[in-house]
Amino acid sequence: MKIQTVETKNLIVKSNLPASDYVINPYVGCSHRCRYCYASFMKRFTGHTEEWGSFIDVKQCPSWKLPPKIEGKTLLLSSVTDPYQPLEGKHHVTKETLRRMLGTKANVEILTKSHLVTRDMDLFQQFRHLRVGISMNTLNDTFRRDMEPGASSVEKRLNALKQLHYAGLSTYLFVSPVFPGLTNLEQLVAEISPYVQEICFENLNLRGAQKNSILSYIKDTHAPLTSLYHEIYLRRNGEYWREMEDRIQILQEKYPVKMTNYFYHNKIKKGVRP
Repeated sequence: MKIQTVETKNLIVKSNLPASDYVINPYVGCSHRCRYCYASFMKRFTGHTEEWGSFIDVKQCPSWKLPPKIEGKTLLLSSVTDPYQPLEGKHHVTKETLRRMLGTKANVEILTKSHLVTRDMDLFQQFRHLRVGISMNTLNDTFRRDMEPGASSVEKRLNALKQLHYAGLSTYLFVSPVFPGLTNLEQLVAEISPYVQEICFENLNLRGAQKNSILSYIKDTHAPLTSLYHEIYLRRNGEYWREMEDRIQILQEKYPVKMTNYFYHNKIKKGVRP
């Protein structure tokens, strides 16, 4: 892993995501090495030639400030990195960033695949409006290791959610990405709904090198699903996701927890559904 410190003009940038107004990414790169990672596009802007997942830039920005009129706006940590990846245990960029944000009237959101997030529970409790999300798409740790080899185990993530919940913090589960035929929505909701106020869902998008990697993985390890993946990702048939939307609606009627669907999030702001 290549690790270097870089200076940046500002940590906070405006967001195009449907559920956040601003984002803070304390690092460039991530050691989770998720096979499906969307953030590899960042190499176009950073100048890195190394393989995505093999480098991390630790950001330094001594003079950054929150933008004016941020009251009521949503600020996410993070969108193209994990703010609590293992390196955070040494460098504390996320922790120091949060300390400098104390007193903000923004709605602060944390999203991570790491149990390290529980380290800062006492800090979280000092915010007016903050909630913490754990991202996971399976309760099967074998599949988790295949897809997210550097991220926390299923058990550690579940325990982290429970600790956050019992500490009185607002929590949510981000079921992302939903793998067709492999992510069991009902199982996840039944297991985790007692410990969260919201469950969000995002579909698996495949593009570039990630598409070939995932399709090859499905062919080699889950051959009966090959035709389904070809239908979705080669023929671009959206019927499967419409069926998943119907399932989510059924789950919403069964479980007393808010559910939010971010399928096709790149089109949500345009009000378009395929």
